[in-house]
Formats: sequence, C-alpha cells, structure tokens
Amino acid sequence: MGYINILSFIFCMVLICRLSLVVKAANYTNYVPTDKIFLNCGASSELADPYGRQWTPDVGSKFASSGGNSTVSKATTQAASVDEVPFMTARVFYSEFTYAFPVASGRKFLRLYFYPNTYAGLNASNAIFSVTSQSFTLLNNFSVLLNTKALNYDYIVKEYSINVESTFLNITFTPSPNATDSFAFVNGIEVVSMPDIYDTADGSLIIVGLNAPYTIDNSTALENLYRLNVGGNAISPTDDTGMFRSWYDDSGYIFGAATGVTNSADPNVTITYFSGIPSYVGPVDMYATARSMGPDQNININYNLTWMFSVDSGFNYLVRLHFCEIYENISKINQRVFDIFLNNQTAEHGADVVGWTHHNGVAIYKDYVVLVPEGNPQEILWLALHPDAGSYPNYYDAILNGLEIFKLSDPSGNLAGPNPSPPPIQDNIDPSRVIPSSGNPKKNSAVIGGGVGGAVVAALLIGFAIIVVSCRRRQGKTSSSSDGPSGWLPLSLYGNSHSAGSAKTNTTGSYASSLPSNLCRHFSFAEIKAATNNFDEALLLGVGGFGKVYKGEIDGGSTKVAIKRGNPLSEQGVHEFQTEIEMLSKLRHRHLVSLIGYCEENTEMILVYDYMAHGTLRIDRPAMGDVLWNLEFALQLQESAEESGSAVGGMDIEGGTYDAACGGNKDPDHASPGFDGNVTVSRSSGMTMSIGGRSLASEDSDGLTPSAVFSQIMNPKGR
Repeated sequence: MGYINILSFIFCMVLICRLSLVVKAANYTNYVPTDKIFLNCGASSELADPYGRQWTPDVGSKFASSGGNSTVSKATTQAASVDEVPFMTARVFYSEFTYAFPVASGRKFLRLYFYPNTYAGLNASNAIFSVTSQSFTLLNNFSVLLNTKALNYDYIVKEYSINVESTFLNITFTPSPNATDSFAFVNGIEVVSMPDIYDTADGSLIIVGLNAPYTIDNSTALENLYRLNVGGNAISPTDDTGMFRSWYDDSGYIFGAATGVTNSADPNVTITYFSGIPSYVGPVDMYATARSMGPDQNININYNLTWMFSVDSGFNYLVRLHFCEIYENISKINQRVFDIFLNNQTAEHGADVVGWTHHNGVAIYKDYVVLVPEGNPQEILWLALHPDAGSYPNYYDAILNGLEIFKLSDPSGNLAGPNPSPPPIQDNIDPSRVIPSSGNPKKNSAVIGGGVGGAVVAALLIGFAIIVVSCRRRQGKTSSSSDGPSGWLPLSLYGNSHSAGSAKTNTTGSYASSLPSNLCRHFSFAEIKAATNNFDEALLLGVGGFGKVYKGEIDGGSTKVAIKRGNPLSEQGVHEFQTEIEMLSKLRHRHLVSLIGYCEENTEMILVYDYMAHGTLRIDRPAMGDVLWNLEFALQLQESAEESGSAVGGMDIEGGTYDAACGGNKDPDHASPGFDGNVTVSRSSGMTMSIGGRSLASEDSDGLTPSAVFSQIMNPKGR
C-alpha cells in the first residue's frame, strides 16, 4: 500500500511539473499573422506538408495571372531529404509570369521553394531566371542547380522580408534572355504576415567600423541568409513564434575546431523578455540554449570563439545577435564580459548581458550593420567573441544564444547576387600510385567517427603530432624541387564560392600531403556506394557535426566497416578530414579507431573505419574536433618556439606522460595566467595569434604551454 502511495505521489509531482511548464509557456504570446498563404506550385489538390500545414494547389488558383506561357510538371526523381510537399511538383515558365497575392498592407515573409530536377523533360541546367517582387529584384540570372551544387544541398528555400503598401503582393518569374533554352520554375511559394521586428527607423543602428547610422524602413527589403539556434538543436517552422521561421544548428559555421561548449538553461532560470521586446522576436527554445567558450579561462583568453559566413560582396548586412544569460550563478554585472567583433572590427566593447537586462534569464538582442565592400563575388563575414580582459570580469568567457543575418537591398532595390562558381573538377587519379591495404583490419573495439579514448590518448595525439609535424616541417625546409612525388593522393580544396566559406586557405587547387600512400587505402566512390548500398538510410549508424556514418561492407562482404561521409563544402570538414587521415593512418592504439582508408573523388570527403560491433567504449573521451583544436594550437606553439629558439618539451608516448618547458617554467599549472589585455587571436585570415604583440609560444607568453593548451581537453567537463 505504501508502495502505491509513493507511486501516486511521484505521479502527482510529475503532473504538477508539467502543468507549471504549461503555465510558463502560456505567458509567451506567439504572433498571429493576418495573411498565411502556402501555394503548392504544379499541384492539383490540397496537400499537407510534414509540419501539418495545408498547401493550396496553384492549378486553377486565383493567384496565377492569366498571361504568360507556363506548364505544370512532377519531378522525375526524389532525393531522400526532399519532402513530397511542396517540392515534388513545379510550375515551369517559358516566358514572364506573375503571381498576384491579395494581402493586407504591411511586411510579409516571402519564401520561395526550389528543387532542381527534370521537369517537363527540360534540362535543369537551363533553369536560369530572374525573380522580382514589388520594386525589388530578388534574383537575377539565378541557377538553382549551381547553387544547390555549391551548397551541397538537394533543395533551396529563399526567404525575403518585403513591405507591401498596396493590397497585392506581386511575384514575377522571367527566364533569362541571355541563356539558350532558358526557363524558370518554382515548387512552392509561402507568404506570411510579419511584424516590423527588423525595422530600425530611430537612428540607433550603426554601421560597424564607420560609426554611421543606418536606417531599415519600409523602403528596405531583406533576404535572410542565416538563422541559427546557437548551441542548440534545429527549431522547425511550426515551433517558431508564429512566423514559420526555421532555426538551424550553428555547429557547421564555427571556424576551426575551437567550438566552445554548449549549454542549456539552468532548471531554476525562467526565460522572460526584456522590456519592450515582444516574445515573438525569437522562440524560448532558442534563448534557452547557448554556446560559450569553456571552463578554462587560461584557454579562453587566448582564442576567439568564431563563426564564418559566406556572403555576396557589395552589400550591407544586418546581423542580429540574440542573448540570454541562462546560468543561475551569473546574475550580476561584470561577471561575464566580452567583446564582439564583426569582420575584424569591434562591434561591441564590453558586452555584458546581465548589464543590459539587469537579471539573468532575460532575453535580449543586439543589431549591427556590416558593410561588405566590392571584391570577390563571395566574401566571408566573420563573427568573433572574446573575453574583455580590461573589465576584469569574474569569468573570462563569452556567450551567444542565436543569430540572424540578412542581406539588405541596395539603393536600387536589388538583392540579387552572382551564382557561385561551380565545384572544381576532380583530378584524374593514377591507379599505379594507389597501394591497397593488406590483411583484414578487423578489431573488436573501435570508435566510430575518429573519437579518442580518454585523456591519455588525447595527450598521445598532441605529443605525437608535434613530433611528426615538427619532423615534417624540418624536412620540408631542406627538400628540393627534385624530390619525387609523395605518393599521397590529392584532397580537393574549395575556393571562396561555397556557403561555408573558404577563408582558411582562399585557395582553389589540391592539397598534397607527405604521407606515404601505403599507410592508407584509397577507395573509389563507386566502391563506397556499393559498400553502403548507395548510402541506404537503413544502414545509417549516426549523424555528427562532420556528416553521416553508415555501416558497410567491403572486399566482397568479408570486412564490415563504418563509413563516414562528410560535407565536401564544409571548410571545417576539409581541415578535420586532412588531419584525421594524417593522424589516424599513423597511429594505432587500443582506444583509437582503425582508419582503413578514404575517398575524395567527386569532391567527396569520406573516411572508412573498422566497424565497431560492440558499441562505444564506456569511457569519457573528447570529441575529435576538440582534439584537433588542441593539436592545432600546440603545433602553433611548437613552430613558434622553434623559430624563437625556445624549447617545447617532449612526451613519453608509450607511457602517456608529458613534460614541457616554456620560459623556464616546467610546471605549467603554476605559470602565471596574467595578460596585458591587448589580445588578438585568429587563424589564417590575415591576422596573427599574439598577446600584446608577443608570440603565444615565446618565452614571455605568461606560462602558456602545450600542456596548458590540452589540459582542458583532459577534463571530461571541459570544452
């Protein structure tokens, strides 16, 4: 009887908790749009999308104009990621065609859905067209196929914010007159009313670096390029605040492997909104998660938490950053203070979320305008956060909950940018240079995705990498052009044409490693497709920041493998792809996955590992990205130390012990963490890594050593 009473008590407590959550949620008001139109182009009957929204067919609809030569068609094929509604039917335009939507005056979200495919027997590469709405040019000579290939997407959704002064929103599609056999098409059109949450007519908006005011009013059209839930999961349109916005994970846009840590709101923190900010500005789920730099302040003060975004040059961009201090123990001013940099210019000095809101758990946002001058067709827009040492805060840390980036129309009303450059053509591979792996590499325990088993292996990797790269760099200094080819097959790198950007290298070409080819097997893309049954989703083992992991079989089914397929256009992925091959092909350890080979044909980044049949190792281990960041940082220290003549101590790889010497102090735990406040940190983007103008690896670098760098990764709660 007592047992039943206990169960009843637990049930009641759970019910009370659920009800309390509902009451909290009831305090937040979603926006109710006046106009809400979902047009499924090419469809003949009303259908629902995966979110339950009903899409109206455009066949015989009142929205299509009577003029113009058009037809409807179904897509010939359907990719696994493509939903039936609204992507599998389209209206194809052979001449100028206009939709007219009767709406109330005011701002509207306009979303255009495109899935490049064969429609009405037409070649998708000939779909080159322009789109205008009201007085704005949204797209010009736009190729859906080129854009999806450059982004490595199956489809594209273009989102705009346009003010409507009359009672109709007109959208006109025009095939390009400069292309042969050109046509236009669209799969779906969405029109949703929105409040003026991005207008800034009060003069408070400033162009970063110019200190000049910028006004966003009804004469400005906006194109959303990025909308990210920083530190959290993707938020679907139906989980938005009534405007059907999609919020995506930010991990794919972080520069390098220094990803910081992700956090959720403490249980005792209730999310509210700052005075004057409506609750529909951003969803609670976005403000309830965040990304910060990590628990080790000595590490934080020496790097920037950085995101990178590819944008068109020659435009102004609205950058909206969402903040909410979600930690219960950070509730006072000057506990966490940081600087915000946009395109290497200070956008906000001494940002203090609690200083802005006067309490934790209060959501707020800050807007900035960034001018990206004319230059290459696509440029990188950088966002970086760094602790503000000059404020002497309690925590040397930074935080961000969400961000939105909008392209702003120019004075002529144009938002259209150029098509991205096509991906580079893969070099022909000489089969005589490929030495296949021998033997059966099966093992009983391995880690899918290149994970590392515990802090000992992390230290092993760092020490080993220092030795290997140090030797390699010394050899490189003495080698001559007469040296023969290394035998290492090329890894395709991208220029600055894709969405994730290429600011690490700004290079189009091939990466040549000095690794011997007999250390790693090269697979053809056909072999990979056969091993995974053409990437059958039924064989999917998991999804990570790098890509998807599939179970597969090679060598006639005699060897089970785990095949990790990365995004070939992720610059972070290229970096990790190269490093992981170089490290894992040389290392063998009982806690380290066995790398069998790789595939880089057709601009793919695919790694093939020994398959782990008995689950993951039950030990705390850092992520591969964390290991790579520490490797990279330690290697920079090593190289700088060599150039300055100071020493970085060695590591006993077998025993896993480490001894370092930097500035005469062999105990980094007792090294001074002091700094002079003049800190700049960056990588490969034209900036240098220094503290007050001093090299991080110099003798006066305040005790910063490779040991200190990777100490954070050795803490399971770190980074």
